[in-house]
Amino acid sequence: MMDCCENRTLSASSRRALLVGGASFAAWAFLPKFSRAADGRDPRLIVLILRGALDGLATVAPIGDPDYAPLHGSIALASDGPHAAIMLDPFFALHPSMGEFARMYREKHAAVIHAVATPYRDRSHFDGQDVLESGFAGPGRVQSGWLNRALEVLPKGGRVSGGLAVGATTPLVLRGAAPTVGWVPAALPQADDDTAARLIDLYQHRDPTLATALSQGLKLEKIALGDDMKPKPGTNNAGAMRQVSRGAAKLMVADDGPRIAALAFDGWDTHANEGGPVGRLAQLLSGLDGALGELESGLGERWRDTVVVVATEFGRTARINGTEGTDHGTGTVALLAGGAVKGGRVIADWPGLKAANLYEGRDLAPTCDLRAALKGVLRDHLGVSERVLAERVFPDSAQVKPMQGLIG
Repeated sequence: MMDCCENRTLSASSRRALLVGGASFAAWAFLPKFSRAADGRDPRLIVLILRGALDGLATVAPIGDPDYAPLHGSIALASDGPHAAIMLDPFFALHPSMGEFARMYREKHAAVIHAVATPYRDRSHFDGQDVLESGFAGPGRVQSGWLNRALEVLPKGGRVSGGLAVGATTPLVLRGAAPTVGWVPAALPQADDDTAARLIDLYQHRDPTLATALSQGLKLEKIALGDDMKPKPGTNNAGAMRQVSRGAAKLMVADDGPRIAALAFDGWDTHANEGGPVGRLAQLLSGLDGALGELESGLGERWRDTVVVVATEFGRTARINGTEGTDHGTGTVALLAGGAVKGGRVIADWPGLKAANLYEGRDLAPTCDLRAALKGVLRDHLGVSERVLAERVFPDSAQVKPMQGLIG
């Protein structure tokens, strides 16, 4: 999106780009429209990227592993006490801040994939996020993301067309040749209705195509925002996650709205004062949990055909550090939620936390390639073939087979 403060003089083509961008969803008028699938399904896929590296051992704690509590020390979760974790099964427990996800799990519409990682094995946030979002085995390979390449291979005019990027910049995962549009939750005062009407009237005479696009964009902007999306004093990161998800759901529930979306949430780098069952991570997880709840309530009946994938660039160290936090690690968790998820399960080939079993003597060892889970969702939820997944969506990944049975 262009910044009008940096553009003193605009050509006609630049003006078109600026106004279409400013209307957020005006570009949607130019995208191919959705047509309902013959089988009646109306699938939606939402990818939530947690930037900063999520502590998977504090999110879904292996409290049945005798080596867990000594390693995680004061921030370890426990099955009893005033801030007891939520038991998912006799071995794994969920952070107490994630009550909505726990409910979805009990309803068999949420699942956990543990000891998971991308192919990346170093600990740079920048490179780790590049690998997570590009879908390649190493960083710096391309300027497109696996979700956009998945959009490219879906049938035009089929059950899904076009993607929604939420935020000031389009996440790499959704960049590429397939058509996408962006929505940025308003941080500045919006033009009043009279100003907008005069702009539309002006362009009706000078640029009817843009006028149509601008009109549609403004209508969709109103849908996304609404009275409950007005900025609230003191809104923190957790509250922002909920608000952004609420707006995205309002747009995705529409019959002619987007079916695929990507949202990125920052701030998950918990080197210090991670806080265990209360504190900084608890606030972040509460925001993520609220975001999932907002997506469910906002999508309404559409939730039954929805999959939400929550992923992060890598995990954090198994051992607590000297500042009551955790450092950059490797294995972590991925979360699935939605009415289309075959849930109520923690999917894990558990490697154990004994010193000899830790990756490089410090991290939860990954036993599942995240691409296997993503392939399983794309194949069984959106119908992308295994060959196309291996060659185009996640290039050179034929050895990574799609995970079975993730979609109900």
